[in-house]
Amino acid sequence: MKRKVIAGNWKMNMLPNETIKFIEELTPMVKDTENEVILCVPYIDLFYALLNAQGTNIKIGAQNMHYEESGAYTGEISGKMLKSIGVEYVIIGHSERRQYFAETDETVNKKIKTALANELKPIVCVGETLSQREAGKAEKIITKQTELALEGLTEKQVKELIIAYEPIWAIGTGKTATKEDANEAIKAIRNKIAKIYGQTVADGVIIQYGGSVKSSNAKELFEMSDIDGGLVGGASLKPEEFSKIVNYNK
Repeated sequence: MKRKVIAGNWKMNMLPNETIKFIEELTPMVKDTENEVILCVPYIDLFYALLNAQGTNIKIGAQNMHYEESGAYTGEISGKMLKSIGVEYVIIGHSERRQYFAETDETVNKKIKTALANELKPIVCVGETLSQREAGKAEKIITKQTELALEGLTEKQVKELIIAYEPIWAIGTGKTATKEDANEAIKAIRNKIAKIYGQTVADGVIIQYGGSVKSSNAKELFEMSDIDGGLVGGASLKPEEFSKIVNYNK
């Protein structure tokens, strides 16, 4: 059985001093877990997070990056910059980036390729809106997003990334997809990857669920056949709550 990969997405929260305190508190709580622990923090917190996570089993990721290596892109951060300070993961295509900052399937694909070229591990987000789900289009939307995100990637590259299925209607709303719905959606994503790259590749890809994951529902979600962990939002801002999610199987 694959170990679960559990990533916290802090979004636009936490100052450097809060980051240091958080990691100090979280470290002893998760040191014995068999699951992979990732914190995706704001840019200004990256250095402090990396410094304080040294010697622990906590990995550090960014929440976004540009697809160009350098240039006149005021306010942006490149994959090369992230790699230079030791960042390992980067979230790409989160629904909030798509909604508020005009991210498209095309820019998501370009960012994935740049991240992989810089030896960063992308956490690629896909998900449907409530209206799309109610119209019966959820599977079509998420499989198409997956196909476009992976366009032009090799089998080896696909094996290196993580996909996070995040139904947009469940992010920050307190609503969670049922464990069955989440599993079926992730199974559909895996089947799409299998059609393009073969079943062996598809079986090896980590596919997380994200959308109001908390300690009270983590176990039932993560024990489903196709769910390989979670991308956790609000619940990742409290060390004790996040540790309970990481240690869901204890």
